[in-house]
Amino acid sequence: MNAISDFARAIAAAPASSIPSSLFGLPDQAPHERVLLAADAETGLKAILAVHSTARGPAFGGCRFWTYDNELAALNDSLRLSQGMSLKNALADLPFGGGKAVIIKPAGHFDRPALFAAFGRAVQSLEGAYITAEDVGTTTADMLGMQAQTQFVSGIPRAGAFGGDPSPKTAWGVFVSIEAGVKLHLKRSSLEGVRVAIQGLGAVGWHLAEFLHKAGAKLVVTDVDAAKIARAQQLLGAQAVGIDEILSADVDVLAPCALGAALNSVSVPQIRAQLIAGAANNQLATAADGDALQQRGICYLPDYLVNAGGIISVAREYRNEGEESAVMAEVSRIGDRVAELLERVKLENSTPGRVADAWARAKLVKPA
Repeated sequence: MNAISDFARAIAAAPASSIPSSLFGLPDQAPHERVLLAADAETGLKAILAVHSTARGPAFGGCRFWTYDNELAALNDSLRLSQGMSLKNALADLPFGGGKAVIIKPAGHFDRPALFAAFGRAVQSLEGAYITAEDVGTTTADMLGMQAQTQFVSGIPRAGAFGGDPSPKTAWGVFVSIEAGVKLHLKRSSLEGVRVAIQGLGAVGWHLAEFLHKAGAKLVVTDVDAAKIARAQQLLGAQAVGIDEILSADVDVLAPCALGAALNSVSVPQIRAQLIAGAANNQLATAADGDALQQRGICYLPDYLVNAGGIISVAREYRNEGEESAVMAEVSRIGDRVAELLERVKLENSTPGRVADAWARAKLVKPA
């Protein structure tokens, strides 16, 4: 198997409109520092490891295991996600740059431990320029299995020490962001009775739903898995709606917790929530969609600001720093950054997305 020739065939077969303008980075952006295509014939591995920036330190970001329409879609996802990690790590004041990996899920039967071992070898080949952890489709077991191949991996349970699944920390960061947004934008003193729509009840979405329910919020939920919806109805008193109805639900807050680009030219005009804060990466299809939300009076809290709890967790684990209470306190400070962002938005008369982008990019330098 030759990753370069496979990719060349994908480009030749793809519609012209879907071919990236550059294989090195996103349109109108500086090139990524490094993009590695890794393939292994024996295991069926096809992975893209994108290192966006190491200005602040080694690139740190999770590994996504997903079924893509084609290899070009996987490349685009890795480029967008890795750039988002640079912004996320910078705003969180972590001593890491941004990177991300995507593994194209093989069709049919495959040996999962062997495939992730091959991926671990690909991570190791970058010699520490990229550190990986869990993301959509990957688990603590996958990360644990990779340890035999590379030391550049985090998100692993450790007996008697802090670490492991970062999803509760991601959810907590989104929760405190919603708290701050409800107070500052909706002018409500608590979450009691606030209606929140959650798109996606995966690991992060479920934890977020539990936090919100405990705080007294009224939940509206959807997921591709009917069993998760039924569980939310039974345990959290949630109202269920269809997947195509969640973005236009009559709620106060919308929390996108599935895949990216949910906020686009089609969905934005239909949104009735006044505050958007969720765990999904790359929620805006384009920056213009953030402008359109602002024009409608909807406050969008950028995903890479509010969902940084997970990377804070795995970063502290990787550096063997802190303990549970200290990490939770650090994640809770995301709420303070939300407050600072909204103050900056007022002063600059701009949108949260554009202000956060400029704020993060100004931090893409080596920490003092």
